[in-house]
Amino acid sequence: MGYAFDPAPIPTIAIAGSNDRIPVRRIFCIGRNYAAHAREMGKDPDRDPPFFFLKPADAVVEDGATIPYPPETENFHFEAELVVVIGTGGTNIPEEQSLDHVWGYAVGNDLTRRDLQLKAREQGRPWDLGKGFDRSAPIAPAHPVSAVGHPASGAITLTVNGETKQQADLAELIWSVPEIISILSHSMELMPGDLIMTGTPAGVGPLAPGDTCVVTVEGLGTLTTHIGPRA
Repeated sequence: MGYAFDPAPIPTIAIAGSNDRIPVRRIFCIGRNYAAHAREMGKDPDRDPPFFFLKPADAVVEDGATIPYPPETENFHFEAELVVVIGTGGTNIPEEQSLDHVWGYAVGNDLTRRDLQLKAREQGRPWDLGKGFDRSAPIAPAHPVSAVGHPASGAITLTVNGETKQQADLAELIWSVPEIISILSHSMELMPGDLIMTGTPAGVGPLAPGDTCVVTVEGLGTLTTHIGPRA
């Protein structure tokens, strides 16, 4: 059997301190997982069942990259996030066993075309074009659990051009990492290489060409993204 055209390269993210790479299978994202961010988005932060959306695997962007300001938006936002790397797949994973399936953690930025997302939300339509566009998932090199453990608390911050825009603690997650993994695994089979972006704190806001955005998660280092001219 041959292919009608060459297959696309496998999307990957770096591993801290290693030349090896992690093949990315899917990128799951949980919406409104910090109470203050839920309120700033006009929603109730109570623990209603969580909801998820996806980004394509090839949306990943390396640390330090310059990405063009994306098309069809006038309101391009940053969102600092803790990223979970699944290393062992499974279905119907009990919450108390969820962390056994984690390979490691990374720092991420859920870039968002906010105007397209909000328009879709108002019309009851999917968020795909607001969330899953090209180069919408900058992710820093991942750290294995053997090196960093399972961060359940610690500062998560984001700056734009040196000015702090987001500042919170991982302990403020409405749905914890073990809960998120268990819930997702009851909907579909998780597989090695799946990434989970765990939600963003309050303070989301716009980026402009020329900006430098830095996300920091305590114990995991930083992720730097430069915004270039409009695509």
